[in-house]
Order: sequence, then structure tokens, then C-alpha cells
Amino acid sequence: MAINSFRNRVENLLALADVHIDGNQPWDIQVHKQGFFRRVLAQGTLGAGESYMDGWWDCPCLDQFFCQVMKAGLECKFRAPTVMLDILRAKLSNRQSRSQAFKIGRHHYDIGNDLYRQMLDSRMIYSCGYWPEAATLEQAQENKLDLVCRKLDLQPGMRLLDIGCGWGGTAKFIAERYEVEVVGCTVSAQQAGLAQEQCRKLPVQILLQDYRTVGGSFDRILSIGMFEHVGYKNYRSYMKTVARMLNDDGLFLLQTIGGNRSEIIVDPWIEHYIFPNSMLPSAKQITSAGEGLFIIEDWHNFGSDYDKTLMAWHENFVTAWPKLKHAYDQRFYRMWCYYLLCCAGAFRARENQLWQIVFSKNGIPGGYRAPR
Repeated sequence: MAINSFRNRVENLLALADVHIDGNQPWDIQVHKQGFFRRVLAQGTLGAGESYMDGWWDCPCLDQFFCQVMKAGLECKFRAPTVMLDILRAKLSNRQSRSQAFKIGRHHYDIGNDLYRQMLDSRMIYSCGYWPEAATLEQAQENKLDLVCRKLDLQPGMRLLDIGCGWGGTAKFIAERYEVEVVGCTVSAQQAGLAQEQCRKLPVQILLQDYRTVGGSFDRILSIGMFEHVGYKNYRSYMKTVARMLNDDGLFLLQTIGGNRSEIIVDPWIEHYIFPNSMLPSAKQITSAGEGLFIIEDWHNFGSDYDKTLMAWHENFVTAWPKLKHAYDQRFYRMWCYYLLCCAGAFRARENQLWQIVFSKNGIPGGYRAPR
């Protein structure tokens, strides 16, 4: 009787999103173990993700499932009671302090360059591509890099800081195409090693260190896909750090995933398995952090392009799995697919956004004309 009660509660909630158990729609789910229903009700999204990793349920199109669920607002209805403890911990401690800075590097970015080399484009750009005039992931990422450089109005001889430089693809592109000297920093040893190798013949310096310890002054500063690891308690100090290093006539470009509401935690499954100590900033949190330090010259949202980017990464990952499975097990495969497809669904549902924001310290004389 209890099992039927758990099943009925989950079925009724999913029906609000037009998702059915053992249905024929591509976003319907197939449940293989009846304990799934109790697990989801007790543990929320963490239980849903872990039970998928364990093979308790499947779905033909996970991206469509998550889009349906998020458009209906069901992620709030599946929140576990323990979320309140997560919120309390986030309030009482700084989970993104200097002492914690390298945790995300070890947990996520150091898991294997082979994985990222197979999944990403040839430059290994691990952030949203720009798709308006692109038909492939390779072109979308090149178009994004070109857009970033045009927004920053890069000129030969400038000095640029890349906060969260990844495997060096952006730094290499900028140094080669624009004759700009680049300093990049990352908290991932694997990223730093490969970035140094890729950029060794260019005016590029790659630092394995936290952004808060970088010194010097720069004509331009950019940060692509790193702000999600800064944490709400550090947003203001992050902006102050950038302002300290940016020349008075400089420009700062911030690309970040953003949320529609101000939060201080991230989804428990994402926190535990993918991005520990991460969180998505809201527009309010970003503007408050930069108030009195910067003028916002441009705010560009192309979040729907992240849906296409994630689906391209997923296709590459699945295609490359025969080459990768010797180093990763089947549970990792299901976890990684779940990660990529749930994120794609979130962007498709417009639950997540992707922002490129251009800041100046004193305003651009005559106004800033934003490239698109």
C-alpha cells in the first residue's frame, strides 16, 4: 500500500508537466525499480539523479524531460527537507574561500583531459558557444571568441587577464589573432599543464593560482565560465579584485551562467556530483557586487545557445564513449549524460540564462557600441 502511495504522489506531480510513467512520449520515464518513488520523495533532486545513475529509471530524451519538469516548476516541489540545512551551511560558512578554491579543480576539471578533449571543440572551450551564424560546435566557439574580442576592442600590445583560463584555448586565440599579451589563471592542475603546453611559444603566462592572489595591472580583463564558482559571499570582493587590476580606461567582460532568482545554493545533485561549492548568480547579485566600481556598458543574454552547446557536447561524449570507457565506468557514463542533458533542459526551459556583461570603470567617452 505504501509503495502505491509513493507512486501515486510522484505520478500526480509529474502529470503537472505532462510526464507519465511508462508512457510513449519522448520525455516520459520508465521506472525499473519501485523504490525510485520513495527515494525521490525523500531525497528530492539528489535522489532522482542518484537513482538514474544506479539504473533505477530511464528516459528516451532526458533533455526534454527536464525541460518539461522545469517549465512546470516541479524542481521546487521535489526539494528535499535537507535543502534547509544546505542553506544554513551556506549562510554560516564561506564555501568558496581561498582555502576551498582548488576543490573544484580537483573534483571536476582534473578528472581527465582525455574526456574534455573528446567532448569539446578543438580549442577545448568549456563554455557556451555563439550559434547565430554557426552550424557546428567548432564554429560556434570560434564565433564566441571573436565576439568576446570585438566587445573588448582588443588592440596589439595590450595586456589582458583571463580569470579562469581553462585549457588555454581563449588565451591562445587572443595572443595569435590580436597580438595581445595574456596572463591566465586557473585552479586546475590539469588545465594549467595543458594550457602552458599549448601556449608555450606565445606571449602567454599561465598561473596555477586563485584569482585573489593575482597581481599586476591590465588593459583588459575577461572571465568566461568561472564566476559560477565565486560564491555569493565573495561577489563584492571579486569585483573589487578586478577593479584593482583593471586600468582606468580598461574594459572587463564577464560571461556567466545566471539564475532568474537570487539563491545562495545550487541543486544538491549538481553540488555533490558535478560542481561542488558552485552557485548561479542572479542579475541583482551581479549588479550589487559591481555597484560603485563599474559602469555596465552592455548586457547580452544568449542563454538558448547553451542548450545547443550542451547537446553538441553530449553527442560528442556519447560518440567518444567507446574510446573513453576504459577509464570511466558505466555509472560515470550515466552521471555525465544526466549532467549534460539536465543542464540543456534548464536552458531550454529558460530556467538558466547565459550573460555576457561588459563593464568599464569610468564610462566610454561617447558611449559604448556593443558588437553582436
